[in-house]
Amino acid sequence: MDLHRLEIFCKVVDLKSFTRAAEAMLLSQPTVSEHIKHLEEVVGGTLLDRLGRDVVPTPLGRMLYKYARQMLRLRDRTLEALREFQGTVSGLLVMGASTIPATYILPRIIGDFRKQYPDVCVSLKTAGSRLIVDMVLNGDLELGFTGARWNEKKLEWMELCRDELILAAPPGMINSTSDEVPPDVLCDIPMIVRESGSGTRKVMEDVLTKHGLSPSKLNVVAQLGSTEAVKQGIIAGIGASFVSRLAVRDETRAGRMAVFRIKDVRIFRSFYVVRIARKQLSPAGRAFISMFEARSGVDFRRSSKWR
Repeated sequence: MDLHRLEIFCKVVDLKSFTRAAEAMLLSQPTVSEHIKHLEEVVGGTLLDRLGRDVVPTPLGRMLYKYARQMLRLRDRTLEALREFQGTVSGLLVMGASTIPATYILPRIIGDFRKQYPDVCVSLKTAGSRLIVDMVLNGDLELGFTGARWNEKKLEWMELCRDELILAAPPGMINSTSDEVPPDVLCDIPMIVRESGSGTRKVMEDVLTKHGLSPSKLNVVAQLGSTEAVKQGIIAGIGASFVSRLAVRDETRAGRMAVFRIKDVRIFRSFYVVRIARKQLSPAGRAFISMFEARSGVDFRRSSKWR
């Protein structure tokens, strides 16, 4: 079974379109259609159906897609291993991160990494922590960087660093002469929360619940899908929200937000790197972990499995 045809087939499934797949593969649409037709002759059945404007895999197509992805990953690993044997680290490193790591932690490290390994193309996808975890589980990402962790037996986690969540509010919304406010203030002010699956929201709800503060009693007026959206909502006066101290340093210094801690409650959260358990990292993945260790001070040597 030709790997190039399998790659075209996977691209059609991923993009749900013959046209978009042809553009991505730098081929004509008739050529893509011809390759898919040849695959269908080989497997003896229909692989793709048109559902409205989208192209979706049939049950047979879903099975082929699963194994085709494994074959293509093995091909990539083989090429990477050969390059590493020859002393070259190259190829594509696909990672994912939740908002805070993607915005405030990883860019500088990726920049240093690219200077040292110019033959590696780094792809960083940004999404909520739960979605990043799911993408790692599905094999779509080699490494994930998240603001929360889940009990998934198939995954291995390593703590990277810690961050504090603080209550950020529009100036004047919370009347306090200190940087600490009583817990009951949370029931009296409009609150903005992140979407379900956000690491920030999960940690906030877990800590509040632990201290006897039910998240259901919050006066939630808006649910927004990113840290930047929450920040803009606070600046616009919609409400207050728990946000990463890292994310609001500039706004706090400029006086566009007021920040507070909750009396007797500290909300700290860890950031993690996650990968499939017992799965060997690619040469580029191992090189990135080494770079992260050097730049962040995290000691990955306590777990040799990450090397």
